[in-house]
Amino acid sequence: MITTLPSILRQANLIDTTQEVRVIEHIDASGGTVPEALISLGLMDNRELTSELSKIFGLPETNLSQFDYAELCNRLGLRELITRLHALPLEQNGQLLTVAIADPTDMEVEDEFRFATGLQVDLVLADFKALQSAIRRLYGKAISGTQNSKKDINEQELANLVDISADEVNTVEDLSKDEAPVSRYINQILLDAVRKGASDIHFEPYEESYRVRLRCDGILIETQQPAHHLSRRLSARIKILSKLDIAERRLPQDGRIKLKLNETTAIDMRVSTLPTLWGEKIVLRLLDSSEANLNIDSLGYNEQQKALYLKALKKPQGMILMTGPTGSGKTVSLYTGLKILNTQEVNIATAEDPVEINLPGINQVQVQPQIGFGFAQALRAFLRQDPDIVMVGEIRDFETAEIAVKAAQTGHLVLSTLHTNSAAESVVRLSNMGIEPYNVASSLSLIIAQRLARRLCNHCKEPYQPTAELLEHMDIPAGVTLYQASSDGCADCNQGYSGRVGIYEVMGFSRALAQAVAEGASIIEIEQLAKQEGMKTLKESGIEKMIQGITSLSELQRVLFL
Repeated sequence: MITTLPSILRQANLIDTTQEVRVIEHIDASGGTVPEALISLGLMDNRELTSELSKIFGLPETNLSQFDYAELCNRLGLRELITRLHALPLEQNGQLLTVAIADPTDMEVEDEFRFATGLQVDLVLADFKALQSAIRRLYGKAISGTQNSKKDINEQELANLVDISADEVNTVEDLSKDEAPVSRYINQILLDAVRKGASDIHFEPYEESYRVRLRCDGILIETQQPAHHLSRRLSARIKILSKLDIAERRLPQDGRIKLKLNETTAIDMRVSTLPTLWGEKIVLRLLDSSEANLNIDSLGYNEQQKALYLKALKKPQGMILMTGPTGSGKTVSLYTGLKILNTQEVNIATAEDPVEINLPGINQVQVQPQIGFGFAQALRAFLRQDPDIVMVGEIRDFETAEIAVKAAQTGHLVLSTLHTNSAAESVVRLSNMGIEPYNVASSLSLIIAQRLARRLCNHCKEPYQPTAELLEHMDIPAGVTLYQASSDGCADCNQGYSGRVGIYEVMGFSRALAQAVAEGASIIEIEQLAKQEGMKTLKESGIEKMIQGITSLSELQRVLFL
């Protein structure tokens, strides 16, 4: 909503008429608030804006770090109001509630908070960036198009929940109709995870405590500590949502939940339960295909690496392997290739466990090893379906590897993954599985080893000068400015990082390299020959991204053990 603030600033000669129009057009185009538009357009500095507004409206400026607003907001449970109005309750003294704002012309704030809390409201001015950062730390990014009509569950309501009774264990229908407060609490956690871009949610019971952690950009962050006695009730509710047996607490179970965010967007979650010493640990994996970034230019390949990948994708046959540990981005790299190949002229089939990203136009198959339908069986079935391109989720055994190699040699393009640490190790792994070296050499077109490192936030990353010893050890030219994460972070990041970038080792198969593989060359020999032909190792690619200011030394040390 456009407020009168641009007009007031123009009348105070802080912006001119043309700038006022630019602010209004910016908000019409992208939404957001007036302070946000002013700062984004570079018309006013953050601190300057706060100071001028304080003078114009006679409101005191405040420092958010002096208040324990997290505890107060958790107790009030007003997430929807706080994020919608961009206003933050800071302190309650008796019947007086202090609320921080960045736009004093938004008249809704005082009325809405008074109505929601029954308290008198005292408004104070806060730095827009600090206010934005504080709200994001509490609730994450807003989910576009989402209106959460349920009020957040507060500490008092959560404390009043009791442990699930023996009678309730067998009363599925009654629990499934429970909409408050345990359902609201779980829904709150799920939405928080989506807002913060989490890939996994961990519900973990211990002897005298219980915690909820989110995996954001590959790192687990604790977000909640509900009372320990709620363990069985929370696990029962999640199991009902995922259609699992709530009476079975001795064996692991697997299920799925679909969370509808709005009319057009839903998040699929894979649910896994595990009996532990103090109760059931539950992990939810968020499978949000709508958020999958399948643009090859944004994954982190340099121009040489991208050219090698695209060249291999154009070949009518051969095998492309992605290798790396779990969570290193292999699936996204594979799907990026499939998206490029996905045209009306080709028949593409994939065997996956599970199907994580839905791609229209591709025949995606979920393998089910428990009924004897694994990767090898799916691959055999594919070859009877006149395929041009085949993707196998993972080569785990000789049978799957043998069929994949034969398919690559007989006119099919095969894409798959292996769990090895480098590109050269993948060659030896296939040989160790029982594939003859000459078959490995004749079938492989490309191997990509990869890792994921967190990206430094462009808004708050800090330059630092490395020591001479470090420059020498990492083979970095003197005079290069490196960057590190800000310890406090900002409104646009998580602890100084925002998103992740791929670090790649791309090994194409020249005739010389294929000949060496066919003759049974060792890992060291294969890697040395590939480097002579221009391959950058994972370490070299990581250092390249560090020099470019994309990631930090500490992140490379965590991911690559430098």
